[in-house]
Amino acid sequence: MLRVPAPTVLRPGSRAHRRLVAVCLAFLLLSAALVPLTLPLGWDEIVYASRFGPFGPGVPFSAPRTRGVPLLLFPVASWSGSTVLLRIWMAALAAGALYLGFCPWLRVVRRPAAVWVGAGTYASLWAVLFYANSAMPNHYAAMGTCGAVGCFLRSRYVGVAAGVAVVTLMRPNDGAALAVPLVLAASIVPLWRGWGRIAAVAAGAAAGAVPWIVEAYIRFGGVAQRLAEASDIQGRMRPVLSLDDHFTALDGPLLCRPCTSDGIDSPVILWWILLPVLAALGLRTMRRPAPLRLAVAVALAAALPYLFLVPYAAPRFLFPSYALLALPAAVGLLALTDRARTSRLLATVLAVVIVGHVVVQVLLAHTHAGIQQQARSDWPLIAEVLADHGVRAPCTIRGNSLAIPLAYTAGCGSEAMTAPGLPDAVVLRRTQPPSWAKDWPVWQVPGTYNPDWAVAVRP
Repeated sequence: MLRVPAPTVLRPGSRAHRRLVAVCLAFLLLSAALVPLTLPLGWDEIVYASRFGPFGPGVPFSAPRTRGVPLLLFPVASWSGSTVLLRIWMAALAAGALYLGFCPWLRVVRRPAAVWVGAGTYASLWAVLFYANSAMPNHYAAMGTCGAVGCFLRSRYVGVAAGVAVVTLMRPNDGAALAVPLVLAASIVPLWRGWGRIAAVAAGAAAGAVPWIVEAYIRFGGVAQRLAEASDIQGRMRPVLSLDDHFTALDGPLLCRPCTSDGIDSPVILWWILLPVLAALGLRTMRRPAPLRLAVAVALAAALPYLFLVPYAAPRFLFPSYALLALPAAVGLLALTDRARTSRLLATVLAVVIVGHVVVQVLLAHTHAGIQQQARSDWPLIAEVLADHGVRAPCTIRGNSLAIPLAYTAGCGSEAMTAPGLPDAVVLRRTQPPSWAKDWPVWQVPGTYNPDWAVAVRP
């Protein structure tokens, strides 16, 4: 049976630590090279950034959203409206978060090289690269989860509390999925049993949840009402099987809602095959696998709600699970690397698989960045047609799910199709105007990346 070497005692400035830093810097540079810093803000990013004057006016902030990302944006968005500067800031934050998430594991894993290999494995995923400079919560939830589990294993209570707080502040559901298995581990596993760990998890969860709870009572009438509204917006949280949707979303789109017209036709499928195989091998090769078993348990807890409660999929939803599973997978990969030193065939296969994985992920990140660059370039064209036909601020727009970024680009407010009164315009794509706008003049939008955009303007 494959065995890892004896434990390594790390010193400050150790090789594993230096290589982790190098992985974080490579992540920063590669993501900036693949995803243009000039990429216009996406729908979710607009919602978060518009909390601040330079990116205003503010667009609707719905029940599922939290104040975590605006807090990350504050140092730049509070005084500058530059998208480029904001993306530079977020890219630097993403690299720093990658370091903080994996660094605690350097003194946990009995083979420290697995930490920088695991960090590189997670950071090489196309969706992680794509979202590195984005104003989105998932990478930070993943790194908070990874760091909290590492600190939990090292009895670093402040780190546990901080990690759980970050995750809960970013995505309360991810915070709950992290806190529950950690509390259970601290309650029933003799190796980790103790009130210190339980208190740290509870303190972090409370600190992260307080802003969400306060806002629930101020804006939504209470926690139960906010949860119900959030569930409705997300397609009603209920027992479902979304495994096939997540499988379909492995190579995109960024949001698979619904996934009925999409498929998967790239070698990225190997990721879901190799990850559990390598993770299982990593657990088998460890003399004391308990820490990695906890990582796997938390990874499963983080994934289960998205696989069995959320009726749609997005690659970013599984970031916390990927980050934690990358650690035992890295141990397994290193064990295979050791064996490959005496087998030319295994060495060749490993080299082909690793290079193929990196090439596929880089190409997908570049492809999706290009798609988003072109798709988001449609918004100014639609805004120009609206302005040409008299729709200028102050104004209101209704439309499909892209009404928010379209209205934001045009300097208008956005409304639901069922809102009372009449808007100034309705944005359409491959659909007819609603009954109350059937007599409005309709104007086509030429030259768009996605065809068949049109606007119905109130006469």
